[in-house]
Amino acid sequence: MLNTAPNPLKRRIKKLVLVLLGLYLMITTSLYFLQEKIIFLPTVLEQDFQYQFKHHFEEINLEANDGTKLNALHFKIENPKGIILYFHGNAGDLSRWGQIAEFFVDKHYDVLIMDYRTYGKSTGKLSEEAFYSDASMFYDYLKNGYNENDIILYGRSLGTAIASYLASKNKPKQLILETPYYSMVDVGKLRFPIFPVEQLMKYKFPTYQFVKEVNCEITMFHGTNDSVVPYESAKKLFEVAHKPQTTFITIAGGRHNDLVNFNEYQLKIDLLLK
Repeated sequence: MLNTAPNPLKRRIKKLVLVLLGLYLMITTSLYFLQEKIIFLPTVLEQDFQYQFKHHFEEINLEANDGTKLNALHFKIENPKGIILYFHGNAGDLSRWGQIAEFFVDKHYDVLIMDYRTYGKSTGKLSEEAFYSDASMFYDYLKNGYNENDIILYGRSLGTAIASYLASKNKPKQLILETPYYSMVDVGKLRFPIFPVEQLMKYKFPTYQFVKEVNCEITMFHGTNDSVVPYESAKKLFEVAHKPQTTFITIAGGRHNDLVNFNEYQLKIDLLLK
């Protein structure tokens, strides 16, 4: 008679396949529903929190059309060379980012830096469109007190897409991007290659679309050892930007948060902000 008993090896393989499939579906579902918690890492400040910095600043609050309050710091010095509108990364709040912005105040620039919705003292609900509309409101705010050709847009990490969007819609003096990315989808694909990232992601941040429409000088800085935004994503962005108005500075050995420590960065920033 033929042996019709199930093959133990086949049973184990089938069980393993089902377990792996279940894990894949679980992780895929988590990536979709938890993506805001993965992408955005805000810290919240009490509304009466008192900022302390070494340079003079004004704390300002602008209100969006939906009633959202957006908190910002406006550093001002006597006889500034211009104004830098700075868009920070995906973690923290202005108590930290204000200190980072002071690097540019030391170079004799006024600086305006805002906290995104849900960050610091800013309220409201996150959405990709809100990032762009809120940023546009601050740009328009600056145009009331500065000539547009004195406005420099600076984006860092998450903020590089937002700064690029503004540059594509306006006429700033220049655009500076620190650790930029081709798109948020591109970063997701590089970090989670086996998952359908493009279909899962609600936040696209297509920086590549924006830089194609920018008509001012663009400078990009990226480190080869960046473990957050892959170097290849930034190089891909550079390839679609207009030449020769775009410069790409490779920081050999640079990581995501330490480019300011490298001579290549400091020398180029001094030239850009002279």
